Amino acid sequence: MTTELLEAVLTSDNLTQAWKRVKANKGAPGIDGMTIDDFPDHARAHWPAVRQQIREGRYQPQPVRRVEIPKPGGGKRLLGIPTVMDRVIQQAIAQVLTPIFDPSFSDSSFGFRPGRNAHQAIRQVQATVKDGKSIAVDIDLAKFFDTVNHDVLMNLLGRTIADKRLLRLIGRYLRAGVLVGEHVEPSEVGTPQGGPLSPLLANILLHQLDIELEKRGHRFARYADDMVILVKSERAAQRVMDSITRYLETTLKLKVNLAKSKVAPMSECAFLGFTIKGKKIRWTDKVLANFKHRIKELTGRSWGVSMEYRLRKLGQYLRGWTAYFGISQYYRPVPELDEWIRRRIRMCYWKQWRWARTKIKNLLALGVDLKSAIQHGVSSNSYWQMSRTPVIKQAISNAWLKEQGLLSVKDLWCNAQGYTGKRRKTSSSVPTC
Repeated sequence: MTTELLEAVLTSDNLTQAWKRVKANKGAPGIDGMTIDDFPDHARAHWPAVRQQIREGRYQPQPVRRVEIPKPGGGKRLLGIPTVMDRVIQQAIAQVLTPIFDPSFSDSSFGFRPGRNAHQAIRQVQATVKDGKSIAVDIDLAKFFDTVNHDVLMNLLGRTIADKRLLRLIGRYLRAGVLVGEHVEPSEVGTPQGGPLSPLLANILLHQLDIELEKRGHRFARYADDMVILVKSERAAQRVMDSITRYLETTLKLKVNLAKSKVAPMSECAFLGFTIKGKKIRWTDKVLANFKHRIKELTGRSWGVSMEYRLRKLGQYLRGWTAYFGISQYYRPVPELDEWIRRRIRMCYWKQWRWARTKIKNLLALGVDLKSAIQHGVSSNSYWQMSRTPVIKQAISNAWLKEQGLLSVKDLWCNAQGYTGKRRKTSSSVPTC
């Protein structure tokens, strides 16, 4: 049991570190409208009084502001944005509690933990599949962060934290309420996504599930509320699904979404945007569809921005996407994606040039002979049709596009795979990088 933790939360060093973290994360204002930039002046004037209220147990956190974020696959994710002051206090609490709780967490828990990430989680799933446990128990928790039972969570916290002032403060954050429209709704359950403390509280609660799974000898990987349990047979998987569903709903008071949960080969399940097919990591078809949708937005003909800006935003997206999904070991679609993106950029250039005389002028400048430049410049074919003609591909060449700043998915993928030189292509899944 730990005592006097509230004083550790309120030390100057801890609060300074918390403020730096909140500032670096930026984020939108809470219900008071205060921005990150405005907070330092506010804190200088009001923090001494707030700190005294916290010490005396009188501080009341403000309700969070409800924000709805569209999910890539449809639906909306509900976020609760605390005020900047409450984000700093929550971050300060998390910094003190993480070193206490995190060392006891399972090695199969990867979400929101120091030194752990989603790539480690999917590689653990891959290793388990290679060991012959390829049938997945894919359990979906329905609106997990919105349905956390406060009594269960506070009981778990109380087993380790003896400082009742800190427990009382955490309880008030859980019950602070949510501003929806112009009305504050009570928060009798849940720990809203958006606050710095919520991920740690989620892990503390779901650590009980990890303990239960390890006690039963199961192999699994969990990233926050996203989890997959792997066994050898469908019969065993169905038994695990039934028993773990009962445990989650009766002991942890969570709700399992039976419509989305399933028992199936891991090759038919998605985990953190990936699946395992033939013992290799691949991004899912849904991920690829979302990628193409976003590329179409960034290369849309009607987006009235300069090509320099377009290529910069496209590059930012490609770098971020391949930094995460580049661990996919399936190479075949990569060159096709590059070819498709280059064609869409050629279409954008052709649309931007717009007038026949401008097209002819630019084609000539790029080395096209006069006759071909005129034929293509006055053509009435669509932008998409023109983008694949040999003359346009010769003028707006791959090398020229690279000079303008267009990144290659293949190059980024090879870097993510750790390829530093050429390798002979021996199959559809092995590139020449």
